[in-house]
Amino acid sequence: MGMIHHIGLTGGIGSGKSTVASMLAERGAAVIDADAISRSLTAPGGRAIAALGRTFGSEMITPEGAMDRAAMRQRVFTDAQAKLQLESIIHPLVGQVTQEQTQQAIDNGKTCLVFDVPLLVESGARWRQKVQHVLVVDCEVTTQIERVMERSAMSQVEVQRIIAQQASRNQRLACADSVIYNQGIDLAGLKREVDFWALRFGL
Repeated sequence: MGMIHHIGLTGGIGSGKSTVASMLAERGAAVIDADAISRSLTAPGGRAIAALGRTFGSEMITPEGAMDRAAMRQRVFTDAQAKLQLESIIHPLVGQVTQEQTQQAIDNGKTCLVFDVPLLVESGARWRQKVQHVLVVDCEVTTQIERVMERSAMSQVEVQRIIAQQASRNQRLACADSVIYNQGIDLAGLKREVDFWALRFGL
């Protein structure tokens, strides 16, 4: 059994992080997607639903048995205590599922585990202690805004609001062990960057 690399992958919205994650997966990495795990917990029948119902009441659960995202967003936006309660339910379960997926990947012989965590920097030590190396996908903020507006129906103001809620570019770069600068390069150029790091991660 060779060394197992634990890589934390992060980047702001529109940075190209998901593209980098899928390129690493093509090279044979196991990508563990924190956002997808979090969404699965609050989907119909998800592991967090019973606790959410107990804590916040049935009005936070849709008829299909999922968390009512819009209602919950409104609730935590106006109530800091509710935000803490929500996190105290979701975070341990994300940790539990992450651990299960990590073990499964190792059992399947994977030697490079990529933890795709959009809010890795914001979460402080919670994620930092799980990974050996933080890889940040970086670009100019104006580029982030253009890319997100191109792929979604969001207005510039909405995109700027999301960016403002995330760690700043400087905060992310300060946490990085290495950086892929996804600016002014095409997909082939990005792939060359990813391949360079993939080799160092044993892929």
